[in-house]
Amino acid sequence: MAARRSATARRPATNSAGRNSSQAKEPDAPVDVVVRIRALLPSLAPAEQRVARLAVSDPGRVARWTISEYAERAQTSGTTIIRFCRAIGLDGYPALRIALAATAGHGAAGTWRSVSGDIEPDDDIMTVVRKVGNADARAVEETIGQIDFDLLSKVVDAVVGARRIDVYGAGASGLVALDLQQKLHRLGKIVYAWTDTHMALTSAAMLGTEDVVIGISYTGTTLDTIDPVKVAKANGALAVALTNHPRSALAAAADLVLTTAARETTFRTGAMTSRIAQFTVVDCLFALVAQRNFEETVDALERTYAAIGRRRTSGR
Repeated sequence: MAARRSATARRPATNSAGRNSSQAKEPDAPVDVVVRIRALLPSLAPAEQRVARLAVSDPGRVARWTISEYAERAQTSGTTIIRFCRAIGLDGYPALRIALAATAGHGAAGTWRSVSGDIEPDDDIMTVVRKVGNADARAVEETIGQIDFDLLSKVVDAVVGARRIDVYGAGASGLVALDLQQKLHRLGKIVYAWTDTHMALTSAAMLGTEDVVIGISYTGTTLDTIDPVKVAKANGALAVALTNHPRSALAAAADLVLTTAARETTFRTGAMTSRIAQFTVVDCLFALVAQRNFEETVDALERTYAAIGRRRTSGR
């Protein structure tokens, strides 16, 4: 059993503004700007959201506009556009144009943009399949591209040292929670996934400073996930969030925030690209936890494989 740790020692430091330093980092590469805009869009003011949607829909075209042209098309003012730039971590409009142009150039060089966009009523079967495949591939690529490795390492440290791990998720995110439970359980961790709100709250009430909770929600607004995370944190557990939106209520409730970079499109809300992105982060977390105790991991995986191997036919 892990040595008992104080709740204070396990909390990430805050910066001078009082914000949790574990929150998703600001974009440090131009190609990340559209991913960042999509993640922050729900937290923006209505006028800034209009600016954001234009940037996301066609970054290459927007990059060629003057600020006056942009303001006219977004039905807002140049001041709002400057405020939008600062909200997404850029110094001003010139920096936004450079970042959007770089994103457009990156996309032109990649095959995954060859067929993209929402599924339309008149799409043929080949187009639908390619759109689904490209959207899923893009979700994985962009999620990996924006992962904060220092932050992920802190989560791995917490999971490795935890007495017990509770994972909360509802709907499609509940499937991801169950997958994480199965993976960590095979490593010998004491881990439970809760997809029922009452059971999650009951479990959270019994946790303490030696424990870790992981709340999974694409939007970060699901109360079935947020509430047990808050209860567990109030009892001293370290709270981790996995969400697509770093300024969401779930992110605000957590000590450490891991983010995905998935876009929901027609027919896919809450069920496909978001889940693929979440599974990607879960797989990274599993691999890193397994790596920390390599010999024990190999032994545990071999034993569990042998146990379920008896349930397979001989193939004859």
